[in-house]
Amino acid sequence: MAKTNADIEHWDVENEEFWEQKGKRIASRNLWISIPSLLMGFAIWLMWGMITTQMGNLGFPFSTDQLFQLTAVAGLAGATLRIPASFMIKIAGGRNTIFLTTALLMIPAFGTGVALMNPETPFIVFQALALLSGIGGGNFACSMSNISSFYPKSKQGYGLGMNAGLGNFGVTTMQILIPLVMTVGIFGALAGDPMELQKSSGTLIGRIEAGTDTWIQNAGFVWLLFLIPLAFAGWFGMNNLKAVTPNPGHPLSAFGKILGLYGVGLLASAAGIWALSVMSMWLALPLTIVLTLGLLRMIPGDIKPNIKNQFAIFSNKHTWSMTVLYILTFGSFIGFSAALPLSITVIFGNMMEVAADGTVTRVSNPDAPSALTWAWMGPFVGALIRPVGGWISDKVGGSIVTQVISAVMVVASVATGYVMMLAYNSTDPNSYFALFLILFIVLFAASGIGNGSTFRSIGFIFNQQQKGPVLGWTSAVAAYGAFIAPIVMGQQIKAGTPELAMYGFAVFYAICLVVNWWFYLRKNAYIKNP
Repeated sequence: MAKTNADIEHWDVENEEFWEQKGKRIASRNLWISIPSLLMGFAIWLMWGMITTQMGNLGFPFSTDQLFQLTAVAGLAGATLRIPASFMIKIAGGRNTIFLTTALLMIPAFGTGVALMNPETPFIVFQALALLSGIGGGNFACSMSNISSFYPKSKQGYGLGMNAGLGNFGVTTMQILIPLVMTVGIFGALAGDPMELQKSSGTLIGRIEAGTDTWIQNAGFVWLLFLIPLAFAGWFGMNNLKAVTPNPGHPLSAFGKILGLYGVGLLASAAGIWALSVMSMWLALPLTIVLTLGLLRMIPGDIKPNIKNQFAIFSNKHTWSMTVLYILTFGSFIGFSAALPLSITVIFGNMMEVAADGTVTRVSNPDAPSALTWAWMGPFVGALIRPVGGWISDKVGGSIVTQVISAVMVVASVATGYVMMLAYNSTDPNSYFALFLILFIVLFAASGIGNGSTFRSIGFIFNQQQKGPVLGWTSAVAAYGAFIAPIVMGQQIKAGTPELAMYGFAVFYAICLVVNWWFYLRKNAYIKNP
């Protein structure tokens, strides 16, 4: 009897008899180990948004700009690492890759816990840990590339929608779990002493006053409780598919290839972070992508021909059309996930006050809603509804679903911008908060459904050899939304014109409507409604 985790020689899921008798069972097992592993990746990648908020409340000796920089470093690294991660499955095998990339998350998780035990930890240590937490963002590309190989074309929407949708619950899990575990000494003496809040904080269940004991280090340590068993599950329960990876080699050789690819990504990420200090974001990010691709082409040994073969995706026009549409869906989801807490804090944390002489000044809002209490709702809805988007797209076609959600996002983005403008300039911004939150939830829901539809389209358009790298590439470019959206929205909020950011997004969504129609829905479309 073959071992559960043995390499699989024959894999023909387009054969219905093979799928029903053997393929479905193996695909489901790999999917249900992949999902929680990906969830951990998202949680550790995006945990800095919550951690830095609490670092400010505890009086860590860093400026607001430095704290925001940690979130940006993680965002940039996670997006950049998706580029090399998109090639890992073909080179190293699915089981080898998912095991190692999940195990690697223990480094930023444990390291962050240790660093947070001491407020005197140098800032450069936190920068390095934020860079390493980008591994969690990179893992999405290899995870999606892997799962796409296990499912037939007719089930791509379901398989990829479940993996990404439930995996994206890592954002919500992190936003709920981190504030809660910081309130209790769950690891006892092993995790060190608590610190005292200097400013009031909050959790999903309410406000926490200044002076309360807080174990901020638990924000890192808690993930080890899940990562250790998940690494074992990946090693003993997943498979390499020989149809996708003809020669994965010895596991140690495969691990060396994976570490080499992530090493290239981390080097390019560090260069990108430096570039951002000397040039515009709109120049630095493309430069980072080009540098990453260039370094990948220079890797020696047997990786080089494999990378070169997979670069063929860039000569396919559908790679570029689907990249634009994936920015529409996932780029919006991850960007708004990062930007929503900032928007709530800045727009509703202050209000306009009219003096007796008619002059208007911006003052603190004593009854402001807490981002820690409300920000999780949008990502929760967006992740929850994503498998539904994949399921609907398998029934009616991915492109028609993408067209509908694009139209919804144009309208919702304009409406959100208008409400943000009203709230920002109001003497009572709280009266606009419910409408603001509902409109953002509509944007998250539409982007989540659209994520499912674009997965279906990519799985349908590209062959077995190309769809994995294309999924990885498109997800890499779209993931820069986690860096771009907070910057753009932050700049416009600071300028007093928050609506301009949302109007700009609406223009981009309208362009996506045209791209999707031209390639996939018009009368003589290249591929009809994939």
